[in-house]
Amino acid sequence: MAFVDLSFPDELERFGVSTTLDCFNCGTCAAICPLIYEHFPRQMIRYAQIGARDRILENGVELWRCLHCGLCTQTCPREANPGELILGLRRYVLHHWRRDGHVPS
Repeated sequence: MAFVDLSFPDELERFGVSTTLDCFNCGTCAAICPLIYEHFPRQMIRYAQIGARDRILENGVELWRCLHCGLCTQTCPREANPGELILGLRRYVLHHWRRDGHVPS
């Protein structure tokens, strides 16, 4: 079960993300993403918006699939900068993995 924490977007600011709530889940990023078949990055953005920390950490390895090609950021109608959000989530996940001694498989 995922726990929701609506203050999580504020916490992400420590990791360089200031646009978490700018996304309104239109799906443009998912439509242009080369990883579309996996609903990426839309799924991770939604996890960040609702503060589903456990889901982000459980699926943290997925963040490194992002090619950081910039297509999502270029096409975002809200200028929510999804690529930068993914990078911030990477920093968040690394911070917690290091703290907890987690080694991804």
